[in-house]
Amino acid sequence: MRRSNLPAELNRFVGRAAEQHELTRLIEEFRLVTVVGVGGVGKTRLALRTATAVQKRYADGVRLAELAVLSGFSGPRDPELVAHALVEALGLTDHTLRGPREVLAEHLAELRLLLVVDGFEHLVDACAELLRELLRRCPGLTVLAVGRRPLRVDGEAVFALAPMDGADAAALLAERAAEALGRWAPADPEPVRELCRRLDGIPLALELAAGRLPLLSVEQVLQRLDDRFRLLDGGRRGALPRHRTLRTAIGWSHELCTPEERLLWARLSVFAGPFDLEAVEYVCSGDGLPVERVLDVLGELLAQSLVAREESAAGPRYRMLATVAAYGAEWLTSLGDAERMRRRHRDWYMGLATWCELEWFSPRQAEVAAVTDVALPNLRAALELCLESPEDVPLAQHLAGTLWFYWAGCGRLSEGRHWLDRALGAGPAPAEQEDARLKALWVLGYVAILQGDPTAAVAALHECGERAGAAGNAVAAAYATHRLGCLALLSDDMPRAEELIGRALESYRELGELNSNVLMGQVELAMARAFQGDLEGAVALCAEVREICEERGERWTRAYALYVLAYAALTEGELARARELLAECVAIDHAFRDLVGLVLAFELLALVTAGEGDAREAAVLQGAATRLWDSVGLPLFGSGHFNGPRALCERQAGEALGEAGYGPAFREGRALSLDEAVERALSERRDPAIRGDRGGTAAPRPFRTARARVPGHAEARRLPHR
Repeated sequence: MRRSNLPAELNRFVGRAAEQHELTRLIEEFRLVTVVGVGGVGKTRLALRTATAVQKRYADGVRLAELAVLSGFSGPRDPELVAHALVEALGLTDHTLRGPREVLAEHLAELRLLLVVDGFEHLVDACAELLRELLRRCPGLTVLAVGRRPLRVDGEAVFALAPMDGADAAALLAERAAEALGRWAPADPEPVRELCRRLDGIPLALELAAGRLPLLSVEQVLQRLDDRFRLLDGGRRGALPRHRTLRTAIGWSHELCTPEERLLWARLSVFAGPFDLEAVEYVCSGDGLPVERVLDVLGELLAQSLVAREESAAGPRYRMLATVAAYGAEWLTSLGDAERMRRRHRDWYMGLATWCELEWFSPRQAEVAAVTDVALPNLRAALELCLESPEDVPLAQHLAGTLWFYWAGCGRLSEGRHWLDRALGAGPAPAEQEDARLKALWVLGYVAILQGDPTAAVAALHECGERAGAAGNAVAAAYATHRLGCLALLSDDMPRAEELIGRALESYRELGELNSNVLMGQVELAMARAFQGDLEGAVALCAEVREICEERGERWTRAYALYVLAYAALTEGELARARELLAECVAIDHAFRDLVGLVLAFELLALVTAGEGDAREAAVLQGAATRLWDSVGLPLFGSGHFNGPRALCERQAGEALGEAGYGPAFREGRALSLDEAVERALSERRDPAIRGDRGGTAAPRPFRTARARVPGHAEARRLPHR
């Protein structure tokens, strides 16, 4: 895990020296500090600046969790997603049945870490409850929260951020004006000071005003603000003065926008979190805003500081500040167009999910993973909208099922289970939309298998199979059969696994179905055969999978095929070949956050290392694998096939090192972070001539010497479940 996920500053931080000093002092003294203040006062910027300054004091770094993206400004807000958002911010991947709260508590229990939680006000109760529990159970955790109101948790220190003083406000206005104009030096400073006073020193209001200075003088800005204040005072006397000021600044900026700019501003409010240009062109174009005008109008909103541009793993994205988006949402509602725009937003992200599912089986697999990651807040919003109306429940089932590649392939099982359970529990689909429910059912069965929940898996897969038979849906029936075969494999019933998976593969061929799931089925069949002694047949199956993956650019399934081929190489004593294959396997699984594939590769790599004679490094790798199993679930899946090779490795390393040597090496590996363990696994390239210096065995022992005791390399049995 990286020490920090704090975003880089895109422009210079101005002023606030005293406030940063005081906030730093509070963070040192209290474990929960909440920065509160009116919208636009600069709470988030100050908090991030301070967190960046103090991050070296935290051995395990600083992490930012943005909760505002959990919902747009209309529709329900799911409090259960708070814990999922924190899991995401911490970069955790967990395949077990543990809830995200338990995962968080266990992960943070031994860490010294600063967690920045921003934008919690719309989910304040859920956030307060969760943070209270985490602070109680995790003594090394410090939380810096940012919102418009306190959390009201015991031990909380509240830091009320006031607007900028006159000098800082003027400096900020000058800085942002210079950014917009290239250079800016007003002849008379008094109008500048007056503008800062009229805007109450609120940074967002100042930045909006600076965005207008390429077109208007300071005096003209003041005149227009005076007109706006008089209008506002006539109808909103009950509002707090600073709230009035901010609404005045935003409303004034809104009035200065062209009709196209106002319309785009309102329509952009339906997005949750970052969005790209293509999404804007589809969702926001139409009556009053032709698609060919969207780019230019978006550029104008960007120039006026109403929209911000940011870089992401998926490329450039845009977002609106929450305060600006809230104003746009009010305007959209007043236009009577909010529901239509939410549906267009949903339709775009359903289309994006469909595209991603198709492109997952292509050279763009890594891009698909990144795109889906960035789109997750908007996908959540789309799922929420689908679940609001009974007639749209089939859409929720379809969307939750379509994202199988993300839930299973990118380490999102817990959240995937959340949405699948909600979608399937919301009601049955009409007969004409039964296909959506069938897809959600087999995906739920798949996810439940990966989570080690065979009861739920069997229930979902049997229901899918029965319904698919009645509906004549041969594709869904094949997937249900396939996943039941996976379950048999996990249960050490190799003949049944081979029969079911083989039957599913035959159905796929007849139907012309070819994708990552189908290829994974072939790898799974290879494992069932290998466990029954047919190593040659298993290698032939995986060699074919590898060839197809190379042709199609598919990497996720390729990693599992490489794993089986590495097992075969190890069995035949080709240790260098096995290590080469496993290195590629580790790199791919780590890139996709696929912990199941990764832990299996680590287990086999430990055995390769023991065979090479480096017993100490084998023990280190076994320790690292043991830590990964904590996140994957039941160690070795409770399977005899899985336990045999691990036991062999432990025996070889233990005999070479003795108890006094094996224990410390194992604990060293268990203490490694995921990134450290991967780096160590990939950097090790051993020379047989120096193994004796590293606690190695007297001579390598090929894995085939243990085949009579180990009917199949059980560690690879998790392949079918991915």
